[in-house]
Amino acid sequence: MNNNLKVDIQMKLKEFELDVDFQLKNGCLGILGPSGCGKSMTLKSIAGIVDPDKGVVSLTIADEENIYFDSNKKINLIPQKRKVGYLFQNYALFPNMTVEENVAAGLSKDDDKSIVPEMIKRFHLEGLEKRYPRQLSGGQQQRVALARILAYGPDVILLDEPFSAMDTALKEKLRIELVNLLNSFDGLSILVTHDRDEVFQFCDELLILEEGKIIAKGPTHEIFENPKRVQAAKLTGCKNISKIEIIDEYHLKALDWNLVFEVSEKISDNITHIGIRAHDFYPSEKEDTNVVESKGAAILEKPFEWEVTLKNGLWWKVDKEIHEHEFEAPEYLKVDPKNIILLKE
Repeated sequence: MNNNLKVDIQMKLKEFELDVDFQLKNGCLGILGPSGCGKSMTLKSIAGIVDPDKGVVSLTIADEENIYFDSNKKINLIPQKRKVGYLFQNYALFPNMTVEENVAAGLSKDDDKSIVPEMIKRFHLEGLEKRYPRQLSGGQQQRVALARILAYGPDVILLDEPFSAMDTALKEKLRIELVNLLNSFDGLSILVTHDRDEVFQFCDELLILEEGKIIAKGPTHEIFENPKRVQAAKLTGCKNISKIEIIDEYHLKALDWNLVFEVSEKISDNITHIGIRAHDFYPSEKEDTNVVESKGAAILEKPFEWEVTLKNGLWWKVDKEIHEHEFEAPEYLKVDPKNIILLKE
């Protein structure tokens, strides 16, 4: 299916102006950012729950454009006229409706009567049809909400922090279910989250927002490999970030750690920081390139990794087996020049 969701909106918020401009042509887009950066407001603008001050929201399917919002043309479709399914953080189920009534809530009397039982079966809700939301677990409530969304055949699914209120065990199980759902969905989807693991697992494309502005945009794997900006590196999980002083085209001094590093990419004048992911160190000899002394490091045991903090503040993470409980850090670590990330402020 030839789809294209176009979003180009601006809106004055309390602390900043939301200004986002992107297109989604296939798969799932992730919007990653800290709380209060404009992620949920972007979703609500697409769904028609809030109105931007200006801009355009449109969806093209098989070369037919459907304009949801256009400030210049004075077009603003109500949410019910937009084929958009919105999964709220708290699922927004009707408390006085049963499971089957909730699933049918978005359907008209002319819709196929077999849709509800099909959705009940698809989302493994058999036997729960007559229960009310208060009688369901968090995972069951989420499945009811997703069944209700898919029952009316949306072209776009919007997922707003869908796992934020769940414990770890349930979260892992439902992540797998949601991955399968999105893989079988013919339309487009957008996932808003502050969790880097979720966005890496679900999303083909990624936007990173900071105070209403896009600071990174592109294929998810590429942004994780080369975030380019300090805040994008932090949000994708880079633990080691330092200001730098440029020595020459391929050498720099990390000021926060008082170390000199060689890098594989030519350093441009606008590079202000470097990042090193905590898993990218490995044991070395003293004479190697990019060596860091690790004697006297603090070691913290976790179930499946050792977390090692060097005296200069650098973090090293080492995978371990659950039954391993003894670990001694080597005297020296190194990082490959190609694994040093060059960053702008």
